[in-house]
Amino acid sequence: MRRRFELADVVRLFGATLVAKSKLAPLQLKVLGKIAACRTAALGGHEEACENCGTVRYSYNSCGDRHCPKCQAAKQAFWIDELMHSTLPVKHYHIVFTVPHMLNTVCLHNQRLYYDLLFAAVWNTLRLFGYSHFGTETGAVAVLHTWGQNLSLHPHIHCLVPAAGYTLNGQWKNIGHAGQYLYPVHQISDTFKGKFLDSLKRALRKENELALFNDAVQQGYKTRWVVHCEPSLASAGHVVRYLGQYTHRVAITNQRIVNIADGKVTFVAKDYRYRAIKKPVTLDGVEFLRRFALHILPKRFVKIRRFGIYNHTVKRNLDLQFSLEEKPGIDAVIKQQKPPESNVERFERLTGVNPCICPVCKTGRMIAIRELPRIRSPAWNPLKRPSTQS
Repeated sequence: MRRRFELADVVRLFGATLVAKSKLAPLQLKVLGKIAACRTAALGGHEEACENCGTVRYSYNSCGDRHCPKCQAAKQAFWIDELMHSTLPVKHYHIVFTVPHMLNTVCLHNQRLYYDLLFAAVWNTLRLFGYSHFGTETGAVAVLHTWGQNLSLHPHIHCLVPAAGYTLNGQWKNIGHAGQYLYPVHQISDTFKGKFLDSLKRALRKENELALFNDAVQQGYKTRWVVHCEPSLASAGHVVRYLGQYTHRVAITNQRIVNIADGKVTFVAKDYRYRAIKKPVTLDGVEFLRRFALHILPKRFVKIRRFGIYNHTVKRNLDLQFSLEEKPGIDAVIKQQKPPESNVERFERLTGVNPCICPVCKTGRMIAIRELPRIRSPAWNPLKRPSTQS
């Protein structure tokens, strides 16, 4: 069901003004255009009719962009379903690595380099602590987020770390303690800071750009960094659902936008200074859209990565060591030998919603009776300022 206010409405209302005032990258323009056109006649679709009551509905195509809040629900459900069948049956810990704001200038200068170095520093830190504290090669599933609650630039990485790994002699070993943290917070914070800043300096020096950002890097050394750790979570299934909350999020969802009026956008944000209480935040429409554009990732950038024993190659070999009794999800699939599901059947199983059921009679199925072509006219551009000529 369409909400009263959506991100697409913000793009249509303020996109042209933002383009006129700011120099957006081609990729940013492309993404904003997709969001504005998502599930509209511009992308084409189908005319559908209910086989039972005859209700007619027009179903328009989605843009499929990973930054669009309307295109992530199905992807998130499918990703969680796939990970449920590959998660190790051990305890897991949730660790969040954050970077101080004074380094945002470097991030804006070269996002791909910055985020790649961030992933590398996170895994190198976790790998080091796995060996130094438990003598094991552990792993992690890492998810990049770039925003804060008020849409400010706030790069951080959520990690789920299994409480197990391989020892130096190739033996499987469970690590961690019940109800305790996996690694000392202050130690892991200092190590992460050193590794990231060292790699950042090397990369900037290689590009002859260290002089431009040396002050920010030196200030980073003097600042206390924060790594947030939580005690071990519950079952593997609970862990997967927990991480699923973070995988396919975008900087702002349509549910958080509560009003668009008088050139301003009001949305709900958590205030972590006051126990994460939700409060309304109002921004100028153009500023709101400018902040959102900051979180458009580089083309083909991988924001969900697996390391160590959760790397796809290592994971396939590791699964052979666990019996099917320990992996009930895989066991059930193998025993039932069901034919492959369609996307609609899979979505219904995971969410309980069948998009093909008639919204009026609730019993008939919607049948496509006519294809609606895409609007290919170059005159239709949601980011183009409308003409004032009559």
